[in-house]
Amino acid sequence: MTKFDEATQAIRVDETTYDVCLDPGYSIGGPLNGGYLMAVLLRAVVDASPHEHPVTTSAQFLRAPRPGPARVRLEQIKTGRTATMTRATLVQDDKAFIETLVTTATLNDVAPDWTDGPSAAMPPVEECVKLPDPKPESNMTFNAQIDMAFDPPTIGWLDGSPTGRPEARAHFRMAEPQDPDPYILALAVDALPPVVFSAGARGWAPTVDLTWHLRALPAPGWLTLLGSGRMISDGWFDEEVEVWDSAGRLVAQSRQLARVGRG
Repeated sequence: MTKFDEATQAIRVDETTYDVCLDPGYSIGGPLNGGYLMAVLLRAVVDASPHEHPVTTSAQFLRAPRPGPARVRLEQIKTGRTATMTRATLVQDDKAFIETLVTTATLNDVAPDWTDGPSAAMPPVEECVKLPDPKPESNMTFNAQIDMAFDPPTIGWLDGSPTGRPEARAHFRMAEPQDPDPYILALAVDALPPVVFSAGARGWAPTVDLTWHLRALPAPGWLTLLGSGRMISDGWFDEEVEVWDSAGRLVAQSRQLARVGRG
């Protein structure tokens, strides 16, 4: 079991309840990363489902949970031969922190009938750059769990040279060697810095709603994350992420609505 597997472990209490322990190692300066929290919920959902894979997840982030013990409460809405729909709630101190609707199914390893290409070109890993290590007092422990190499223009905001467009692109893998799986994809779709950074905004940008789709089971190796936005308005922005695997297949897609940071 890897550190990530352990950090997302869900222990069955009964048919509708799972105990979890939220790991402080996935903090993004205080709050826990939303993709990590979705991975925790999905462990419970898949364990209770007759199907193997979380093919679509829609999450509403009501408030930010703290590291430590929590519970996942499940309500199976419908189950059938090809898919099961489940409502899953992350609960801490008897309060709901995240509400999700998850559809599980069993994907086969087949070639797509048709697929479009990536929305942007990425340079190879060796031509990409890493973010500087965060200061210890920043409580950005999430960075230590992942390995990301960024397309240089999309992190120009670090030195005051943002591109002026909402965008972020990077190669991604776990810091501890581990082949990507659906739970790592849940982490990956929310791993990029907010795309509004490249448009000139800064500060924590809390996600309000995030929906992502598992399109195929990923091949071993680096993942490629392509993030973009369509509109920034009245303190809100959207962010879309494509995840491509080392075999050149589209393996995940996400879209979220978030608040522009005040920092």
